[in-house]
Amino acid sequence: GKSSACRALAERLGFTYVDTGAMYRAVGLLADEAGVALDDDDGLGRLVAHLTFDLADGGTRLLVGGRDLSAAIREARAGDLASRVSTCPIVRERLVAIQRALGRSGGVVMEGRDIGTVVFPEATFKLYLTAEPGARAHRRALELRARGEAVDEPALARELAARDQRDQTRRHAPLRPAEDAVVLDTTRLTLAEVVAAMERLARSRGVVPPS
Repeated sequence: GKSSACRALAERLGFTYVDTGAMYRAVGLLADEAGVALDDDDGLGRLVAHLTFDLADGGTRLLVGGRDLSAAIREARAGDLASRVSTCPIVRERLVAIQRALGRSGGVVMEGRDIGTVVFPEATFKLYLTAEPGARAHRRALELRARGEAVDEPALARELAARDQRDQTRRHAPLRPAEDAVVLDTTRLTLAEVVAAMERLARSRGVVPPS
């Protein structure tokens, strides 16, 4: 998955890891918990207005308002919730501002669906990871099963496809690779091979001096 690869890349480069998707997952979970409809832009705006996001343990843990949501945001339903709240312009505006503040000083591997196109269009290096739907669904199923969750893999594949469709066609910050991004198809690569390829590409673009 992208998160595992980006976290490993940040460690190799000695950079901070920022998972922006985790922030949207957290907002989605908190909205669901508070009974805020996912299409209620005003309600979502009030929810995110004063939220604080803190990263711990090199970016592997996310605290929202001091509450550790690191485990909850990895539940299967959190991805769908994130995709739905991310269509809200107020939510995007608030989180993009936070993400820019986190990455402004550099030395960051920032993961997300609009980083190269919206959050940091001037980023030193942009990498767009892709994979065939079946491979993505299988990887996600393995991850969820490792946490003890029961998984219907065909249903998961359909959910991922629906999320991609929703993200690619949303009005604000649709999912697409930046024009100057390097596209890496990971379908037939192991996690170690993906990380090695990412590091090689990053170093070749002068992100850090060659090792």
